[in-house]
Amino acid sequence: MDKKKLTERDICTKYILPAIKKAGWDIHSQIREEVQLTAGRVIVRGQMGLRSKGKRADFVLYHKPNMPLAIIEAKKNTLPIAAGMQQGLSYADLLEVPFIFSSNGDGFIFHDKTGLSSQVEQELSLEQFPSHTELWQKYQQWKGYQAQELETITQDYYEDGSGKSPRYYQVHAINKMVEAVVKGEDRALLVMATGTGKTYTAFQIIWRLWKADIKKRILFLADRNILVDQTKTNDFKPFGTAMTKITGRKIDTSYEIFLSLYQAITGPEEEQKAYKQFSPEFFDLIVIDECHRGSAADDSAWREILDYFNTATHVGLTATPKETEEVSNSTYFGDPVYTYSLKQGIDDGFLAPYKVVRIDLDKDLQGWRPTKDQYDKNGALIADRIYNQQDFDRTLVIEERTQLVAKIISDHLKATDPMAKTIVFCQDIDHANRMRQALVNENPEQVAKNRKYVMKITGDDTEGKAELDNFIDPEQAYPVIATTSELMSTGVDAKTCKLIILDQRIKSMTKFKQVIGRGTRIDEDYGKLWFTIMDFKKATELFADEDFDGEAEVIYQPKGGDSTVPPEDEEDDDTDSNNSQGSDDSYTDGSGGLGDGIDEPPKKYIVKGVSVKVVSERVQYIGSDGKLITESLKDYTSKTVKQEYATLNDFLRKWNDTDQKQAVIEELEEQGVIWQALEDEVGKDYGAFDLICHIVYGQPPLTRKERADQVRKRDIFSKYGEQAQKVLEALLEKYADEGITPIENVAVLKVQPFSEMGRPIELIKGFGGKAQYQQAVKDLEQVLYS
Repeated sequence: MDKKKLTERDICTKYILPAIKKAGWDIHSQIREEVQLTAGRVIVRGQMGLRSKGKRADFVLYHKPNMPLAIIEAKKNTLPIAAGMQQGLSYADLLEVPFIFSSNGDGFIFHDKTGLSSQVEQELSLEQFPSHTELWQKYQQWKGYQAQELETITQDYYEDGSGKSPRYYQVHAINKMVEAVVKGEDRALLVMATGTGKTYTAFQIIWRLWKADIKKRILFLADRNILVDQTKTNDFKPFGTAMTKITGRKIDTSYEIFLSLYQAITGPEEEQKAYKQFSPEFFDLIVIDECHRGSAADDSAWREILDYFNTATHVGLTATPKETEEVSNSTYFGDPVYTYSLKQGIDDGFLAPYKVVRIDLDKDLQGWRPTKDQYDKNGALIADRIYNQQDFDRTLVIEERTQLVAKIISDHLKATDPMAKTIVFCQDIDHANRMRQALVNENPEQVAKNRKYVMKITGDDTEGKAELDNFIDPEQAYPVIATTSELMSTGVDAKTCKLIILDQRIKSMTKFKQVIGRGTRIDEDYGKLWFTIMDFKKATELFADEDFDGEAEVIYQPKGGDSTVPPEDEEDDDTDSNNSQGSDDSYTDGSGGLGDGIDEPPKKYIVKGVSVKVVSERVQYIGSDGKLITESLKDYTSKTVKQEYATLNDFLRKWNDTDQKQAVIEELEEQGVIWQALEDEVGKDYGAFDLICHIVYGQPPLTRKERADQVRKRDIFSKYGEQAQKVLEALLEKYADEGITPIENVAVLKVQPFSEMGRPIELIKGFGGKAQYQQAVKDLEQVLYS
């Protein structure tokens, strides 16, 4: 057997796997092959989304399924033994494992990151591969595990038999939190971007601690009913009869896992404080979902629950840790035990990227001033001043502005996908109601098909709230458009949402991240790989803030200091909950009791007959560095291709030297070139070769038909027999119609018009055999692109 001729996969099967097994590793529980680590980043351009190739390790070695130890990266034998090391090191960084091996089948290069060996890298023969015991003992020493901690630290996570297992970052989060609890930390914070499975991760943490019998009674706290119900029905379902949801003032304390709303166990009156039915030492662990909200403030009416159960371990979960001068997650919970950011989730392909459409309206930029002694629609005298974007839909309503926004939204949906799930974030309930009506009037055909095409889903609307489950259910087509204010900004698992409209003034980074999070989930079955943010209120300027997706800086000032809340935070609180028509949220922020009334609302003027126009519109995409860039499809393609092929000659050399042109096409696709989007913009009659030569290198393009006609003029078919000439002519016609891909696959001979000429084996015989047929196709391609 010539080892040099073996594929990478053959090297794995014939040399690497036998070496691992010979070292004593269990093939069933300790060795996994071709492990998909990331899903592959989604590249968005135009109306197209393309998933790039994800990261996949050739081998991962485990102590147990929840504890990876080593990476093995394989290469063909024609490459050096260390050729896979750098790739293996990058995978090891993802999995946070200290042992990395590279092999070409001749032996191994072993990289040890523990610092416990005399050499960082050394060469081993196939027979010298280390045993599981050797690596596991060194791993324990590296991690500093104590013997009494091992039973809990190595406790298995829950498996339901479906094959679903935690993603690599969820494994990190689970392991790090379990380790923190085992080492005695009484408060711990877990930060994971919306859509990355916080609740599933929390379930696995609780499951392992519960099964290890070190946390026997657990309370899961949230401040919205939908969060508790989703948790109980979905991720926490395996707890079965050991779990209960607290619903009444009389609590059955015989369960082990309790789920509750804050509101269900406390209130301003002493008789409402049902949590006192438990003894202060009853719970061993309390998990606080969305901990940036209610319980974050020191003087929250809900913080008293945590203070009462102060002997329990408190674990906070959030996508958006809150750090203001009055509220601090980090001051209470400490620095995050683990953080998985939105940027990392998008890079890995587990979260949907976004494009931003920023729309500026003239009155928003220039402002509007009433005429002298002008009255509004309701007969109120309008205060004489200049009203601008900050005022619109808060203190002053311009009806034409609402109608224009509704028209822009509707036009976008009609041009892309009229059934794309859409959330319109409005200033308040009144604004959400007016926006619903405007959208209904813009979409009469859709509303005639189903009256629920547009629904207002706010806390005050029973029928609207009843449709929330249908909106987030991928199997339910209606409602399509939801107008809201606060109710849908957090805790709503709307993974099919493709369009988010921001017509609400947002200054809080915490809230902005939560709103954006409504679109970050991916649902490939639904065709949801990315989403669009349409911004009318400059909210997306927060993307440029250095705090976006960065570390939250602690600026908390304990009570008694002379610091005050910054004006923008005050304004955002006003926007969120104290506006003229009230918030649609079903919770309070916890800073002043439960369900306190709203203060006397300010006057809201309503005017009609004002001309409102679009001044500018910009489309921006999220770049590889996580920042928004304004870039055309052609510019993006040119920059991407030139990273691979700096000059036209470089590209031509690669194209001409490659036997299968499709390989070059797929390679560029993996780099983010979206062919269908280019065809839509440049022309569908051009092949991949001409699209690149024209867009990237400025060459005049030829259509596929023009290239085919050039071949016919050169009379290259005459050297073949009659049947072979007919096949080549048909291949040329197939190229003109469909491009290079089908003619490179011999399976094309099974379809029309070839199937009418004879069986594939007969057609190939007309060339003298398969090798001669393949050479004829190569010659045809050479002339096509000469």
